[in-house]
Amino acid sequence: MTNQQLTPLFSKLMEHLHKKSYSFHVPGHKWGSVFPEIGRGSFASILKLDATELNGLDDLHDAQTIIKEAQQLLADAYGAASSYFLVGGSTVGNLAMILSVCKKDEIILVQRDSHKSVMNGIQLAQATPIYLTPNYDEDTRLSTGVSLETVIEAIQTYPKAKALFLTNPSYYGITTNLEEIIKTAHQSNIPVLIDEAHGAHFGLGEGLPAAALSQGADVVVQSAHKTLPAMTMGSFLHVNSAFISNEKIAYYLQVLQSSSPSYPILASLDLARYYAANLNQEEISAIVESSQQFKNQLKEIPQITVVELKESASLTTDPLKITLRTNCELTGIEIQRLLEEKNIYIELANEELLLLVLPLAPFKETQSILPVLKSVLKPYKVKERISSHQKVELQRLSSLNLTQEAMSSYDTKNVRLEDSAGYLIAEPIIPYPPGVPILIPGETITEEKIATILKLINAETRFQGHTNLKETGVKVFIIDERKEDEE
Repeated sequence: MTNQQLTPLFSKLMEHLHKKSYSFHVPGHKWGSVFPEIGRGSFASILKLDATELNGLDDLHDAQTIIKEAQQLLADAYGAASSYFLVGGSTVGNLAMILSVCKKDEIILVQRDSHKSVMNGIQLAQATPIYLTPNYDEDTRLSTGVSLETVIEAIQTYPKAKALFLTNPSYYGITTNLEEIIKTAHQSNIPVLIDEAHGAHFGLGEGLPAAALSQGADVVVQSAHKTLPAMTMGSFLHVNSAFISNEKIAYYLQVLQSSSPSYPILASLDLARYYAANLNQEEISAIVESSQQFKNQLKEIPQITVVELKESASLTTDPLKITLRTNCELTGIEIQRLLEEKNIYIELANEELLLLVLPLAPFKETQSILPVLKSVLKPYKVKERISSHQKVELQRLSSLNLTQEAMSSYDTKNVRLEDSAGYLIAEPIIPYPPGVPILIPGETITEEKIATILKLINAETRFQGHTNLKETGVKVFIIDERKEDEE
């Protein structure tokens, strides 16, 4: 086992900093000496680490020294054959994974509620996606992952699939046992790719969910910046596969990422690995215990309910995620706004739910946060809310009505959202967060999807690329008119 006390990349950067060298190279701020006065105080420390590929500082895309050593420490810490630092977030990892396994028209089995970057990767590869519908919790309608039965059906129906792509955990921290699913895929020589963006801390000790890599996944992407102490855009990619070559992964990473990666982000990834690898079981137990204590105290506020799914051998919840349901006359978004007026910012809110992300450290702000929560919610009457979620029976497997190539041959037009049922959508409709598409180009717009979108609009949810869907409508493919013209 390598020495996880080392921080080769960060330490070398600090060594270079202390040389007080003069810069005749990029970047143009010259270690922070050329910078607007208004921002100099805030940026001074970080600019001193903002280096480039100088002699001794290695090259992310041809790692030979300190970056190579730092990535090897990462691989050893997570039990991977090889690992990579990503400076383009988990997005670039998802793109690289898909491009590494799929060519044009080849089939990929993909979880339907995956992040938009997954859909973009499939589009770039011009692959044929077969969407696997996840199960949903009866009460909250939160995704609980794709079932083994659905995976078996997908593989039997599409035995020539080039990969199985799953998202685990969900945005809300719900995680599924993947071991049998991965074994099943491997029996058919199908590699398994996992978007584990929200699980960079998984598998670090008892009390935390199991990591996908430890369950046999071939390639795993993790957003280190989400739950580890890394800078935004800093992520990890781990490979441990007999099906996918490191060379392909490395090739696409250098194609997709900047040739001038951020050294502050890279150094923060080195430190994030150091932090995670050196957490002991006592510290992890304290983190889990503090999360449970906070949940118990939140349960004392009558205007909100702590959402707790019934856990089992196949289903667990990340202790760093706390989901709340409004139990009063306010929507989740209205509660979010009230909290922001008190300088409390949460991860996500919708009509019914609020999502809190705790640090990977014992939560010490309970006594200062709880009184604020209680005072903000106290004026509002407790009200039993009847869930507006309608149970919709969905096919386990679904596909797009148009291939990527066919989509490019059709013109498009805008139609009113309320009148769009039956059309094929020509643009992604993505509420953000969490960035999971409601509609993917090539899918049929249904009355159920329209109702969901309208509900989100009324709750003032933000849609990427759309300032006002009700005014602009949605873009759809002109297919019937095209056929009429041809006739």
